[in-house]
Amino acid sequence: MLADALQLLKQYYGYDNFRPGQAKIVASILQNTDTLGIMPTGGGKSICYQIPALLWPGTTMVISPLISLMKDQVDTLNGLGIAAAFINSSLSAQAARERLQAARQGRYKLLYTAPERLQSEGFRTHLKSLNIPLVAVDEAHCVSQWGHDFRPSYLAIADLISHLPSRPVVTAFTATATEAVVEDIAKHLGLVKPGIFLTGFDRVNLAYAVWRGADKQQFILQFLKAKAGQSGIIYAATRKEVDQIHHLLAQNGWRANRYHAGLGEKERSAAQEAFLDDHVRLMVATNAFGMGIDKPNVRFVLHYTMPKNMESYYQEAGRAGRDGEPSECVLLFGPQDIALQKFLLERGQISPERKLGEYKKLQAMVDYCYTTACLRRFILNYFGEHEASETCDNCSNCRNVGARAKAVAVPSGIFSFIGRMRELLRS
Repeated sequence: MLADALQLLKQYYGYDNFRPGQAKIVASILQNTDTLGIMPTGGGKSICYQIPALLWPGTTMVISPLISLMKDQVDTLNGLGIAAAFINSSLSAQAARERLQAARQGRYKLLYTAPERLQSEGFRTHLKSLNIPLVAVDEAHCVSQWGHDFRPSYLAIADLISHLPSRPVVTAFTATATEAVVEDIAKHLGLVKPGIFLTGFDRVNLAYAVWRGADKQQFILQFLKAKAGQSGIIYAATRKEVDQIHHLLAQNGWRANRYHAGLGEKERSAAQEAFLDDHVRLMVATNAFGMGIDKPNVRFVLHYTMPKNMESYYQEAGRAGRDGEPSECVLLFGPQDIALQKFLLERGQISPERKLGEYKKLQAMVDYCYTTACLRRFILNYFGEHEASETCDNCSNCRNVGARAKAVAVPSGIFSFIGRMRELLRS
């Protein structure tokens, strides 16, 4: 059956062969095995479930967390001549009913929906009338409270699957998962003897750099001069920072769009479309931007503020260089970033156990910013790849280009907080 899969790969996507890791994942699914794929951003996760969906009768259900992600994938599939649709909150009740009716008639090969909709008893009843051979869970790390983007609605997926008339093959995909998160995904999705495939986190075309103590605004302006005409994303931690950077760029003659949750849906959508179409080459955004965005020619991702954890950083930085061409991932770090992330973490309403986990992740992010060792090795070790080379010759520490400072004592404040949290949990 893998030969048939290769034929469809060529027919619809124009590729002669699967990328590294894809063939094994597709083969596992086609053997009716629950499958978990951990693949880097840009590694081609969607093809791994779309090809089996084309080979099997019935409608594959894809559970996806973002409306924009669903729309992009459905538009792409329809453009390839593959019948697909989404059902989410952007549709009227009448439009949703019409699409469900079309699905019952077998008119779609793939049907995308949000995890929140699975909590609707009416929607679940409709799904029971469909022939669903395969369920694909995208951004599967969201099912784990130890992941960087936990969504309680993902916990409804296993219950839905257990109540379908015939159990489908269940697949799950993510770009970022530690060993603990992988175990959580398999457990909470109810995967049965799953095939687990880690295709590797190393993106050899990405050059990593950390700059400590720089004047961040002046750095951005100088950096953009060197990258004139290239497409890039500047991430900041808060809406206020995004607005300030956007204003700074405008004042200095740079045309850029901005994206954060404080803007209206129309403005965000227009900004995203202009960036994807290369009408505007610079995007300034919070982490609200980027999930599922398939823009191949992003040449740099610059973090104005240290992210809250390595998972977020790897996912955001990984939006650079999806076409395989050399690209840069630059993080500007200042001690005030730690205080900001601690403030944002304390403001969140989460359990003490999860808060302790989040502080551990934040400490690892701080360690990355202060390390004088190979940055690439640090990232790979964090995600469980312990055979990485001592040096990569493609990060600021290995190249010793000035971003590397003398060994610095890592602030102990977070360690102290973790100790206090542990004592509180024991009491």
